[in-house]
Amino acid sequence: MWNRLAATRAVSYPLPPHGHHPNFARARDAARHLLAHPELAGVRVLVAGPERVLLPLRKLALEAGLTLYVPHQKKEGWYWRLTELAGAQLSRMAAVGEPRLQPEGAQAAVLACVAADRQGGRLGKGFGWGARGLKLDLPEYTLAHPLMLLDGLPCPADSVVRLISTPGGVVTPGKP
Repeated sequence: MWNRLAATRAVSYPLPPHGHHPNFARARDAARHLLAHPELAGVRVLVAGPERVLLPLRKLALEAGLTLYVPHQKKEGWYWRLTELAGAQLSRMAAVGEPRLQPEGAQAAVLACVAADRQGGRLGKGFGWGARGLKLDLPEYTLAHPLMLLDGLPCPADSVVRLISTPGGVVTPGKP
């Protein structure tokens, strides 16, 4: 997948994309589609990953007045509680966020992926905070470039998502 995305120049920093959740072109459009979807209309508290590809989603969510919880990069099991737009940037989270042990009141989670399938299977990069899903009993969602959306995954999914948002719109797993 990483080779495919790099060869088509569908990704940007960090480069090369190998070993990362790809920061794909038009991730902001995918984030906008997901946050506008009726399934997320009532969400006020969201868990969002720290990956670069989710930066536009974090910005849009904070601009819309949502409270975000982003996993702490140095304290496993801890989160940054964010309400200020500056907190969308990883480098600013410690300055404007509040450390919390639990994502209190969280209603949904958005995880980055390397690939997803049309049944809702999500594959991460293989390690890190969301490698095997969050185990928070929250509905999970992801963003993906169309090249990252497969008919089937080559291995068992790390987690199952309810929606996959692409720059062209939202895909509901299991529906054509």
